[in-house]
Amino acid sequence: MNVRNASHSRRRVCSRLFSRLCQHSVLALLAVSVCGTAVAQAKYPSRPVNLVVGFAAGGSTDKLARLLAHEMQDALGQQVVIDNKPGAAGNIAAQYVAQSAPDGYTLFMATLSSQAVNPWIYSKPGFDPARSFEPVALVARYPLVMALAPSTPQKSPADVIAYARANPGKVFFSSAGAGSPGHLSGELVKSMGNVSMTHVAYKGGGPAMLAAMSGEVTMTIETIPAMIPHVKSGKLKGLAVTSTERSSALPDLPTLAEAGLPGFDVTSWAGIVAPAKTPPAVLATLQAALAKSLESPKIRAAMAADGAQPSFLPGKQFGDFMATELKRWGEVVKTASVKVE
Repeated sequence: MNVRNASHSRRRVCSRLFSRLCQHSVLALLAVSVCGTAVAQAKYPSRPVNLVVGFAAGGSTDKLARLLAHEMQDALGQQVVIDNKPGAAGNIAAQYVAQSAPDGYTLFMATLSSQAVNPWIYSKPGFDPARSFEPVALVARYPLVMALAPSTPQKSPADVIAYARANPGKVFFSSAGAGSPGHLSGELVKSMGNVSMTHVAYKGGGPAMLAAMSGEVTMTIETIPAMIPHVKSGKLKGLAVTSTERSSALPDLPTLAEAGLPGFDVTSWAGIVAPAKTPPAVLATLQAALAKSLESPKIRAAMAADGAQPSFLPGKQFGDFMATELKRWGEVVKTASVKVE
């Protein structure tokens, strides 16, 4: 073998050895990458989780979200950060979460308004209530309260209905906005009581309640967490709750069904959803954290004081519940001809 051939042979051998080394290196890197991904997934959550709320800080939904976040942190081992994105009755927040990465780090505090009413009253809500999200769990239900100014002579829902029948066009009721639970509850009172009342929409529950306190409107209907302090202080005269059972937070108030509207049943609710395609293992982790949180005596006492009832429905059960609510409130919205552009 001459020198040239020997040199060529050595180059071929070295080339083959280098190629094999590269192949092994690539396989090693792939193995590390796969194992690293598996470990990262197994460690969920490995960083803070954002819980997005579609209303301003201080409201009943925000207050419930903060209670849950505090308890969930212990169960998850990571901080749960509240991110308030108010606007369009929760649509802005819902759209933001729907477009977020489905990794379990951005969640939405879903409500009756956002998931069951807004899709019917907004022509372009920016999300699909069923397809844009994975249901994590329902966490709470709470009634609304019908109330009047203390100076108003009527003392019961029956009195209000009788007055409305005798004085067409003279009864005005306020709510937190068009399509809000208070508005739709008032529309149900109108249809079930066969009376005429005029709805006045305000930018939030606070202004709506102030309007009733001052006598600017005859009546208001708002969620019980917001109503409790005003009813207990005497700034508003509570008449009835909208649920089928009395509330332990305001036990002296009858239900509307008791007070003359048999079958009346409106219960607002809140739960947590994640972006569509969030991995089942992540959803299961979140569901376990919520179940554990709702068993805490501290959170149960805080929710009871606000008139909220812990109501845990995980996964598909929550999805089925939202589908039923969407259908029910679609019929109410259609009957009342409610629309927001």
